[in-house]
Amino acid sequence: MDPYVSGVLKKSPYVNKKVVKGNIVVILSSIIENRGLNLITPHSRVVKKNEVYEIMTTSEKNAAPGEVVNSVAYIGFFEVNEGGVILTGDDVYIEGKLIGKVVGFDDTHMPNHQNIVLYSSENKTGPELKINLSDKILFKMVESRKEA
Repeated sequence: MDPYVSGVLKKSPYVNKKVVKGNIVVILSSIIENRGLNLITPHSRVVKKNEVYEIMTTSEKNAAPGEVVNSVAYIGFFEVNEGGVILTGDDVYIEGKLIGKVVGFDDTHMPNHQNIVLYSSENKTGPELKINLSDKILFKMVESRKEA
């Protein structure tokens, strides 16, 4: 039973977490308006050192765990530098620039890799965002979610 879906958890149990860091290893350039990504219900994913994940944005304001996302822009793939946890709501920065906020995860390509979907007001591809190979990517917990 998923504690979020069942309502057992009324609020996020996450008090604080370390920043997940990685480097861009592939740059992608494609926008699809009918992708049909089924975001899984869990709000968090553990990521391990050296694993590779795909990132993309959606401009769909209702994108969230358990929802279907159609409009996506592909940014690229990144390799994790040190293990950690990525949460929905995390802000994502590439080379210090805020790219979007994590809204969910998609398992379409598992076990090869997992998709991490970010909300952004505009769907932009890796080249449109001026992403370069080896750029640093950070997943930071939003300060307002941290509890003392």
